[in-house]
Amino acid sequence: MSADAASAIFRFEHLSVGFGAVQAVRDLSFGVARGETAAVVGETGSGKSVAMLAALGLLPPGASVAGKVWLGDQPLIGVERKALDRIRGKAVSIVFQEPQSALDPLFTVGAQIAAVLRFGLGLSRGAARSRAVDLLSEVGIADPRRRAKMYPHELSGGQRQRVAIAMAIACEPRVLIADEPTTALDATVAAKIMALLADLKQRLGMSLILISHDLALVRRVADRIHVMEKGGLVESGSAQEITRHPAHPYTRMLLAADFLRAKPTASPGPPLLIAGNLRVAYPLRKNWFGPRRFFTAVDGVDLRIGVGETLGLIGESGSGKSSVGRALLRLENARGRVEYAGRDLMALSRKEMLPLRRELQIVFQDPFSSLSPRLRIAEIVGEGLLIHEPGLSGEMRLARVEKVLEEVGLSASFLTRLPHELSGGQRQRVAIARALILEPRLVVLDEPTSALDRSVQADVLRLLQRLQDSRGLSYLFITHDLGVARAIADRIAVMQAGRIVEEGPTGQVLGAPRENYTRELVASALLA
Repeated sequence: MSADAASAIFRFEHLSVGFGAVQAVRDLSFGVARGETAAVVGETGSGKSVAMLAALGLLPPGASVAGKVWLGDQPLIGVERKALDRIRGKAVSIVFQEPQSALDPLFTVGAQIAAVLRFGLGLSRGAARSRAVDLLSEVGIADPRRRAKMYPHELSGGQRQRVAIAMAIACEPRVLIADEPTTALDATVAAKIMALLADLKQRLGMSLILISHDLALVRRVADRIHVMEKGGLVESGSAQEITRHPAHPYTRMLLAADFLRAKPTASPGPPLLIAGNLRVAYPLRKNWFGPRRFFTAVDGVDLRIGVGETLGLIGESGSGKSSVGRALLRLENARGRVEYAGRDLMALSRKEMLPLRRELQIVFQDPFSSLSPRLRIAEIVGEGLLIHEPGLSGEMRLARVEKVLEEVGLSASFLTRLPHELSGGQRQRVAIARALILEPRLVVLDEPTSALDRSVQADVLRLLQRLQDSRGLSYLFITHDLGVARAIADRIAVMQAGRIVEEGPTGQVLGAPRENYTRELVASALLA
């Protein structure tokens, strides 16, 4: 479905957005037809979200905006706030990328939806509360009357995203913008959110604009795709045209998905770490009138990691994957057996564990929160040496830091920088360098690529593979992304509700899964 000037309900005409000397959007022009699903695709920094925020008048005061955006015959750029308030949420609405930050933690989700209805449609307090419950039901939230009384932190990520969608469609807009609506979600939850958006668009007769860095995801649901790079539009066309015959090199790069290529099968090495009947439980709220209750996050897990091997631990959020990783390194109170290089880690005291810490390292999911914002990169990477090799001089320590930074693809110029001055991929390389400088044998990688663009993911995965080959490292790679697991893992263990339900060579588990849960994960990840 094309969207020329006559049929477009939402169109951009030569839109440009600048922040000082930085040009975030350059001469952007395209339209979205009535009832169309349009995907705006590009990596972080391509300008796709900025363009939508500019259209809705949501940019900070320092931004400079030129060009035009039209909603039907209504101009949106340069319109007074009162006029925009009559349009936003009613004629055009947006679902933001991270519902946890978009929802107010101080109010129940029902109250927040009701506030939109009272402001947008002028409903009474009682009518707004009743309609809020109906909307929660419409977006597929079970027991909506009870959920309406909950606060955002009491809901799962998928439930929070459904609440955000309910708020966005409350006033039945003609255009719904969904900004990276599935980025932080598991594959199965992401698939359900995409299906929900498609269903709502059909039922409400809306036009839907999907903003995403994942071309493989949106091409299944989009009518048209608009590809943005560095603020400009490089290619537009039907989803079929773009995915089958991409004209621009950048689009071909997005479609190439090198990181999705399966890792060649390797012979397993001798066992380095063996865990048996591993259990992790967290105390629930204290009950003054009865025994203390616990939530079992890990329930009798057995696994083995060989020398030089990568074991992929996959499953949805809440399945217990991260708890397993922390328990193996004695960073979490756990029961069971963990044997590393022939030693029973569970029998060691904290003091006895200290020398082994350098051999057992971890890289966390979000390097921005795991790296101290006040320390320079040289201090962050070299910090472990102060503990494990205190006799090193400052000069020798700096030389070691420079060497490991070079190994992860960062020059010496990064030594004096702070984490906020780096891109997401660069920060993750720093986190990897911090783990490697102590020359570990086993590294737990906890969702190390989930917050990165696809091309950056590919770079980090290639880096991890190269480091494994050169150093003989063993990895426990924790992820909910089956495409990433297929590219990096020799074997895969599938977790569900604290238990491993399936395990085997990567090709076997993902190519011919035995369990229904694994088959559902594979189907949702579009690997089947």
